Amino acid sequence: MKGTRAALRYAKALLNLAKEHGLHEEVNENMLLIANTISESKELQVMLKSPIIKSETKRKVLNAIFESHVNELSNGLIHLLIENKRIEILLLTAKEYTIIFDFLMGYEVAIVTTAIPLTPEMEKLILDKINTLTSKEISIKNIINPEIIGGFVLRLGDVQYDASILQKFQSLKRDFKKNLYLPNY
Repeated sequence: MKGTRAALRYAKALLNLAKEHGLHEEVNENMLLIANTISESKELQVMLKSPIIKSETKRKVLNAIFESHVNELSNGLIHLLIENKRIEILLLTAKEYTIIFDFLMGYEVAIVTTAIPLTPEMEKLILDKINTLTSKEISIKNIINPEIIGGFVLRLGDVQYDASILQKFQSLKRDFKKNLYLPNY
């Protein structure tokens, strides 16, 4: 994705500066607010990416939205991105900040994809099982994807465990294709 490396560099610099001032947790909350606000507004995303809209207009809009809700360091990031004509990566920078902050603090998010929403009981069972595998503090993000039919796909860091019905069907289909005595479907 375009701008990812630059966003990571800005996020790392902001985290280092925030740690120096003891504000890294507050800045993380600000970055979550910024990321959620931009993600939920298609108009704001279009405005930030538009080369037609002047930087000063973008600055005024972002100040109106965020200035009273975020601290000085987070506002400084917004103004720096505008000055450097990189404001289109604000969302990516905010997301990258929260990722490296979570890593620094020892948090990790387990992404569980299911066909239907997880019940609180299932979520607790999954958390208990994951906690036996890692010493990090884990939270669960549930993604709903009816295409997996049933079961679940668990992703924790670089490791993925696929126990979905879709995966089992695909495996069965591959096995049938290997059998020379059956026609290919």
